[in-house]
Amino acid sequence: MQSDQPKGVAAEQAFDILETEDTRSLLAKHQTELSELPADAPEFERSRLKLEIASDLLALEQKEQAWHQAKACLSFFVDEQHWQQAVETCDVLYQCEQEDSVLALAHGVWLGVTFPVAPETTIAMLQHIVDETPADSDGAAVAAITAHYIADLRSSGEKRDSLLFLATQIIAQVAKRHSQVNDQEMLEFWMERLELKDPAVFLPRLAKVLDIIVADRWWFDRNKLRRLIPDN
Repeated sequence: MQSDQPKGVAAEQAFDILETEDTRSLLAKHQTELSELPADAPEFERSRLKLEIASDLLALEQKEQAWHQAKACLSFFVDEQHWQQAVETCDVLYQCEQEDSVLALAHGVWLGVTFPVAPETTIAMLQHIVDETPADSDGAAVAAITAHYIADLRSSGEKRDSLLFLATQIIAQVAKRHSQVNDQEMLEFWMERLELKDPAVFLPRLAKVLDIIVADRWWFDRNKLRRLIPDN
């Protein structure tokens, strides 16, 4: 009996089923690895596997479970200065779409900008800020220019070129929706008007955006963490 379903749709559904099965297999693998860790295993390895499990659960749309799994290891990553994993954890928490997910996003952006996290990770978090911010708000512009600043500061060679191109596209997207900017001359004027040229100006403005999002509900002591900032 021949199905009336279009071949393209059937192929896509088959791919989705296979992808889901692969994710379930990966989840089972990570859960087994976690359960088989010896009692004296490094806590980093335990937390890393918890984050992997959270990512698998998120991919399977089990978002509440993913949230609890990821949240359980965030404090360890922050306390032990595993900044990359801490920001990745915040990214998972944000994507879980729970009540405090935007709060997690703000924490991830603060950590990603403050500490030497992989530039692509920090830029992805700043893109989330752009996505969450109303079109007429300056907050998206501040996040976009910070993404460009991070790309320039933390990358080199072909990777730098690629990330700067991405960040430039984010800026152009924000400028167009914010003020209908559609050419380079207008863009330069827009950046001058919004004071987006000097990191000494736009980075404190980003901090204010994050403070508004968090509203005194910070999960860690930022003053204590600032003392851990590398000198170079």
